[in-house]
Formats: sequence, structure tokens, C-alpha cells
Amino acid sequence: MIHSRWNRAAGVVLISAACWAAQAQQPPVEAAPPAAPPQPAPPSAGAPGTPATGTAPAGPGASGTTITIVMPDGSTRAQIVLAVPALGNLAALQGTAGNAARTVDQTLRNDLEKSGIFRLQEADELAVLTLTGDLAHDADQYRSLGAEMLLQNEIKLDGDRLVIEGRLIDLASRQPIVGKRYRGTFDLARRIAHTFADEIILYLTGKRGIALTSIAFSSDRDGEKEIYLMDYDGFDQRRITGHRSISLSPAWSPTGDVLSYVSFFGGEGPAIYLADILSGRKSPVVTSGSLNTSPTFSPDGRRLAFARGLGANIEIFTCRRDGSDLRQLTSSPGIDTNPAWSPNGNEIAFTSSRSGSPQIYVVDAEGTNLRRVTFEGDYNDGASWSPDGTRIAYATRAQQNRFDLALVDLVTLATQRLTDGSGSNETPVFSPDGRRLAFSSTRAGGVQIFVMEARYGAPAEQLTFEGANRAPDWSGYLP
Repeated sequence: MIHSRWNRAAGVVLISAACWAAQAQQPPVEAAPPAAPPQPAPPSAGAPGTPATGTAPAGPGASGTTITIVMPDGSTRAQIVLAVPALGNLAALQGTAGNAARTVDQTLRNDLEKSGIFRLQEADELAVLTLTGDLAHDADQYRSLGAEMLLQNEIKLDGDRLVIEGRLIDLASRQPIVGKRYRGTFDLARRIAHTFADEIILYLTGKRGIALTSIAFSSDRDGEKEIYLMDYDGFDQRRITGHRSISLSPAWSPTGDVLSYVSFFGGEGPAIYLADILSGRKSPVVTSGSLNTSPTFSPDGRRLAFARGLGANIEIFTCRRDGSDLRQLTSSPGIDTNPAWSPNGNEIAFTSSRSGSPQIYVVDAEGTNLRRVTFEGDYNDGASWSPDGTRIAYATRAQQNRFDLALVDLVTLATQRLTDGSGSNETPVFSPDGRRLAFSSTRAGGVQIFVMEARYGAPAEQLTFEGANRAPDWSGYLP
């Protein structure tokens, strides 16, 4: 159980240190993370083993002096230098409480670093300072190393709960600009840290952080291809299907409580299923026909777009989420597949071979106003819209039959390659803030899920390590 009372920061986007000081908050007030997210029910009876769990190294995010932060008003600035001293009271917390406190501390650091907004100065770098615990004195010490902000966290034990008090302090004014107090059980340690990180990012940029989002994917780590979930940073990997068959192409509903996917369960052709994350119920939605694949939800969650076999052809269809009101959107002698709904719901991007080679096309959601948007390369596939609807990420074939990630601007149709020479990279999907892409790649040997910023040359962080892992889909912002 969590007790909560939120204190939202002032609705002013902060750009300079002077603005931060002007918007200083009062000392922390009690807040709490949202209720724990739905946990997947155990796989269906007869599924082999138990749901796999595991963690991935947090690893550094894409940080460095070359990164420029674009603020909501269009202005830019370099990364914020954030001093993050070591927690001073960890020694007083033993056993499970101490482990939970360390989890909060490390997860918060990882979240802020992964955001790309901050360059963290941690204990080793701060060891040269002479600190007294008095901010009036210590602020100048931190600033002597270039720090602009200070993160102060205090973690205490209250019965069987942790109490986490966190402040983000502007060192120029010596004033707290974000202050929160959380109380929760030990098992909510990571969620508390994610919530505070997202609050900080929202306050500074006007955009929500993505620390509370999840990634769905297909994996064969248990012998069969099943659908799995993991946190945005690769932690808490768990299986949600147990068909003992081939399950592919997971896609989130806008509300984050349902996944659509394709399964060969039952020994027939691929059918489209919905999985309720909370109850564990799996429901067939589209089963008729010889081929149904690559489903995706409309932004309002009312309809599905998918590819359907019609004899020797494959076309794009839509239906209601219960499988009714089937509508055919495309009709061509080529193969049309892998639909992706635009963020506003008005258009659908898809791959078609109607021009002689697979290319990305866009059509209105009613099947009119078809246009081709990729012209470079002889094989382009796997469209993913940016959240603002201005770009599409996709995979383009390069040398030696491998694929690279690319972006196309939907106004100018200019393209930009994002990867070059590091394995074969496919199935990109944008994070809900539009700053990152999750994708599958062979750069580490087998097929694994990676995340990188949506810019050329950005380093990629590996999230999966066990089995072959494909087709990631990033959840939206959860309610």
C-alpha cells in the first residue's frame, strides 16, 4: 500500500539557471508513484517452465559534451552537469531494506543518465571537494567542478516501508526546484526511482520521461517463440504467453493493458490474438484466412490494422478490436505488409512491393491518397512513426544482405541513415518521447534487442542477452 499526495511543479519550462531559481519549490511534500503496473499472469497451462525473469546491466546512456538538448520553445543548451553525491545513510539500512535503498539510488542515477539531459558527476569525481553538509558552503564547491545542479536523496526506514526524500537543487540560487517525498514497500523501489526521475525530466523539459514505459518483444529463450515484456532499461524480463508455438509481432494498445500479437497456436495458419496483461487472458481476434500477421492498434485503441493473405497476395486490412467490421485498405499485385498507424490516427504506413521492390508507403486510414515515401535503396521495411508524426524510422538493406536503420522526413522525403556497418539492424520502434529507438540487431552475434538515440553515430545499449530476441514494441505513456 502506498499513501500519496502529489505536488505538481509550476507549469513553466525552465531553460536557464535564473529561471530555475525563480521557480523554486517548497521543501519536499509527500508524493507517491502510481499504483504498481499490471503484472502479467502466469503463462497458459501447459507452458514450459516458469516465466523467465532477469536483469540487464543498466549501462551508461548516450551522454557526452556533443549532445545538445532542445527545449520546448526551440532553444538549445548543452547537457546539464548534475552533482550526485553518494547516499550518506546506506550503512544504517540492512538486509532487504538496504538492498531496496540501493536499488532506488542506482535506478534513479541510471534513469537520469539515460535521459541524455544530464552529465552526472558521481562520488569519484566529487571526492576532491571539501564538503561540510552546509549547502551555503558546499554549493560553491560543487560549482567549482562545473556542476549546475545537485541531486540530494535521503532514504529512511518506516516500519516495512522506505521513505525517500529527494531534492533537485539549483546551485546558483541554492534553492530546491523539485522536491518529492515517497513512501512505499520494498518491492516498489525501482518504480519509486522511475517516478522521481520522470518528475525531474518533466519539470525541466516540459516532456514526460520514459522510465515507467515498457518494451514487448518476441523471444525463443525457452525453446519456443513467445511474447515477453521488459522495463524500458531491460530489467524485469518476463514471459506473458505460453502457447508452446510460434508467437510474434507484439503491439501495445494505447492504454498499455493489452497486447496484440500473432500466433500459430492450434496448428493452423497465423492468427491474431489479444493478451490482457493483468488477467493473463489470451483471446483470438482474427482467425479466418490462411495468413494474418503484423497487427497494430489505432491510437484510439478501437481498431487494428494488419496484413492478410488473399490467395497469392497480401493486403492491408483493418477491423474493430473484436475482429468485426473487416475493411480492406489496399489492393495491388504486390505484397503489402507491416502496417503502422500514424500518431493522429489519420494515416497508415506500410511496406509494399508494388513498385518492384519493398518500399514504405503511406495511405489514409480509409484507404485513399496513397503515396510512396522511400526512394533510396532496393529494400525498405518496418515503418515506425515518430510521436510527432513528422518522421518514419525503418530498416534499409545495405551491403552483404544486412540492414541498417534510417529515417525519412515526411515533408521533404530526405533520408538519414542511423547505423552503418554494425551487424544487421531491423524492426525499429520509437520511444514515446521520440528521442530513442529500440530495434533488433545481430551486432553482438545473435539477434538481440538494443536501444539507441535516434541520431547517427549514437551508441547502442544491449537490453537482451538470452536466446534470440526480435520485434520490439515500445509502450506509450501509461495512464
